[in-house]
Amino acid sequence: MKNIIVTGGAGFIGSNFVHYVVKHHPEVHVTVLDKLTYAGNRENLAGLPADRVELVVGDICDEKLVDSLVKDTDAVVHYAAESHNDNSLKDPSPFIQTNIVGTSVLITAAVKYNKRFHHVSTDEVYGDLPLREDLPGHGEGVGEKFTPDSQYKPSSPYSSSKAASDLLVRAWVRSFGLKATISNCSNNYGPYQHIEKFIPRQITNILSGIKPKLYGEGKNVRDWIHTNDHSSAVWKILTEGKLGETYLIGADGEQDNKHVLEFILEAMGQPKDAYDHVADRHGHDLRYAIDSTKLREELGWKPEFTDFPAGLRETIKWYTENEDWWKAEKAATEAKYAANNQ
Repeated sequence: MKNIIVTGGAGFIGSNFVHYVVKHHPEVHVTVLDKLTYAGNRENLAGLPADRVELVVGDICDEKLVDSLVKDTDAVVHYAAESHNDNSLKDPSPFIQTNIVGTSVLITAAVKYNKRFHHVSTDEVYGDLPLREDLPGHGEGVGEKFTPDSQYKPSSPYSSSKAASDLLVRAWVRSFGLKATISNCSNNYGPYQHIEKFIPRQITNILSGIKPKLYGEGKNVRDWIHTNDHSSAVWKILTEGKLGETYLIGADGEQDNKHVLEFILEAMGQPKDAYDHVADRHGHDLRYAIDSTKLREELGWKPEFTDFPAGLRETIKWYTENEDWWKAEKAATEAKYAANNQ
């Protein structure tokens, strides 16, 4: 592959993938298609060589634009999505438009020009799993996990729209011969993540002299993976995955929210109980956990950044050293949460 399109490539996970491709695959030219909503940022691509990365500001729902770009590429890697659960509860319509309609536009063009397509999705399409109370932090041991055969049970407008997009891709594979793979990944963390998300919100609260906030009792468990590991997995699937297959991406990083917040506080020199409890999110999923056996055994992928405390410290360092990247949006972001007593 010499030319690829990365939709949503100016967002958090998409931009990290672009950085990964530029660093590890010098033969590849990347066209980033991004609408540059609040979650997309030109600065996420700053410093990348202009002869390797082109930014096209546009909407994946724009059929003419998508057609013109897909025609001249080798593959489409589809990251673009509305992705914040709280926002989807307030107004589901952008999620339906971008995640469902946008995906349909992209796969229609990919079929028309017989292009390789990789669809990036989330573990949230599977709903949630029972909490494990056996260990502090819920980060060790054996428990039920999502597999590629798990039943879809989305619980929010966001996860429902992503589930719908997954099903569209599967249908286009069967009905129209779309050359596609799908990946469902667990919660990402790392640089360039918008400050409305859990980990950067807590870090930037502390840096701003604001008490961090914890939903409910903080028992909800997420299976954390560093975004660099997500990037390497997507590239592996794109280049070696079997067409029509779904691969789950995870790094065995289960931690509950309370445990993660307490670690951030201590790593930043604060008492580990220096936070406020706020109203829990409606329909807040209890636990996510990924079984990535298929990806590891069939394609030989394995995560590199498996030391979660070390990864968190590096993430804290990035937000500390890049205050100009997030500072201007901090007040507005917290005001939105405050309006919901969060």
